[in-house]
Amino acid sequence: MSVMRSIWKGAITFGLVNVPVKLYSATEDHDVSLHQVHDADGGRIRYQRKCEICGKVVDYEHIDKAYDDGDRTVVITGDDLKSLPEERSREIDVLEFVPSDQVDPIMLDRSYFLEPDGTSPKAYVLLRRTLEETDRTAIVHFSLRQKTRLAALRVRGDVLMLQTLLWDDEVREARFPALEKQTRISDKELDMSSSLVDSLSDDFEPADFSDDYQEELRQLIDAKLEEGESLDTDTTFGERPDDDDDGEGGEVIDLMEALRRSVETNRSGGRRKPAKKAAASASAAAEKPAAKKPAAKKQAAKKPAAKKPAAKKPTAKKPAAKKKPASTASENEPAPENEPAPEKKAG
Repeated sequence: MSVMRSIWKGAITFGLVNVPVKLYSATEDHDVSLHQVHDADGGRIRYQRKCEICGKVVDYEHIDKAYDDGDRTVVITGDDLKSLPEERSREIDVLEFVPSDQVDPIMLDRSYFLEPDGTSPKAYVLLRRTLEETDRTAIVHFSLRQKTRLAALRVRGDVLMLQTLLWDDEVREARFPALEKQTRISDKELDMSSSLVDSLSDDFEPADFSDDYQEELRQLIDAKLEEGESLDTDTTFGERPDDDDDGEGGEVIDLMEALRRSVETNRSGGRRKPAKKAAASASAAAEKPAAKKPAAKKQAAKKPAAKKPAAKKPTAKKPAAKKKPASTASENEPAPENEPAPEKKAG
């Protein structure tokens, strides 16, 4: 876990009450950081900011933003942005208090923790207790990184937190012709489906689940470092069918039969939960990759995929897909629009 550093300071204001706070990112990215290299010699691929007119590489301090309507370009400087009233605001202004269940989860964006800032946390604790007692969420308005934000202010444990909300026009409507057709569901099918839900019901424990892809990627990297040579990733993780295969033309399984089999499997003890992370790590450590020299290539280390501990929850088999290159991991917190995004280093 990285050290938490505040990214914004201000105050929550509602009525005549003022609550000084510091803002912290509440989440972070656990993906392995990758960068691009030339496949022939491993040389780092870097991007340069070149001017299309003079052809020179331009330092970030000499780059401004601009809006282009197709015919004209309007340059917006850093001073122009700082002159906007909203950018100078340091207040989290409470607009209204709403029932917590009225905040649609689809609108939730990024999450932030709020720490009381000042000699006394009394106003902070008072606001937290009030939200708890009334089961309300505060809808607030504030500015962060040259953008006006709408957010939900709510309680998580002993901490107040902000969850930025998408604006209403940023949420798409789902209109699918297939769902406009009348579909008949029998009582028997509904009962069988409910039985399947009952057999899979449990309390959600986030720590019971892990990111298998990232674990396999780390194992691949460790094997490459240990052997000093490249690995044949096709044999490491096996061939996967094309993702573009949508399964059309395949066998159509009767819905009732699929539900019946699922219920029977879970009732007979076929359902298992994934092992804890510690157990998964111990199992992976016990596996030692075996080295093998392919005939027409450089000496390659061939490492069998680590055996996964028995999973708590069954996962549906996905149609296999041809292996695609891993994408570059994203940052947990996007860089401010007026600063260059940090370049990732190899994990």
